[in-house]
Amino acid sequence: MLFRDVTWRAMSGYDLNAVSSIAAKVHPGFFEADEVLAEKHALYRNGCYLLEVAEKPAGYVLSHPWTRGSLPALNALIGALPDQPDTFYIHDLALLPVTRGVGAAGQIVDALTKHAKAMGFPTMSLVAVNGSVPFWEKQGFVAEDRPELTEKLAAYEDAARYMVKML
Repeated sequence: MLFRDVTWRAMSGYDLNAVSSIAAKVHPGFFEADEVLAEKHALYRNGCYLLEVAEKPAGYVLSHPWTRGSLPALNALIGALPDQPDTFYIHDLALLPVTRGVGAAGQIVDALTKHAKAMGFPTMSLVAVNGSVPFWEKQGFVAEDRPELTEKLAAYEDAARYMVKML
């Protein structure tokens, strides 16, 4: 399917209702309150983007500096970013079904990778859910066994995997 106007742009506070709506459709099993989504944006605006198709919200990404080997609990406020982050964490990449197959996910991962490198991070990390491990592997991420994360990963789903990309 071809679209004439598919673009990622910096997210603003005005986009948070759209982000919440997209999250409810794409990740119904991984609920996060509006205040949790808003906090990610407030803490690190440089890692938050909205995907638009014909100027209508169709996806988003929330990402921020973090600490490798740990992850924020699902649906919990984090309060502040770590004082000495050592990884760039992709908290959520959500796309409505209409956008699949147009390369938007790969495009934003490439942009975030460039950002993480420019900021001097040695790695990127994330939690893969909803059968997305193969996509993330194509983006250079590798599953990393972290027994200390078992409980937090289980809060997502049994198949959730902590993944890391070396930069």
